[in-house]
Amino acid sequence: MQLYGLKTCDTCRKALKSLGDVTFVDVRAEGVPAEVMARAFEAFGGKLLNTRSTTWRGLSAAERARPPLELLAAHPTLMKRPLIAAGHDLYLGWDKAVQDALLNKE
Repeated sequence: MQLYGLKTCDTCRKALKSLGDVTFVDVRAEGVPAEVMARAFEAFGGKLLNTRSTTWRGLSAAERARPPLELLAAHPTLMKRPLIAAGHDLYLGWDKAVQDALLNKE
């Protein structure tokens, strides 16, 4: 299982602590592989972009109009976090539904 997020993100830290044996990938330092990002965009669409972030608010209108995958490649911190890849399944965020799906899988 891989968790894509930021090491400074409280939500990512909560998910890491709860999940235990997971590989953490810091999107600021390492980015997200293009194929994972494409699958995530296919699964979650516009929900993958965090339009409430400081990074989003700092973008110009022209930048915001770029295709989402281009924006995420240029600004990985725009991704809603965490993005969790568990086998072929992808999960976005750390809400009750994601927690139930991942923590009660055994």
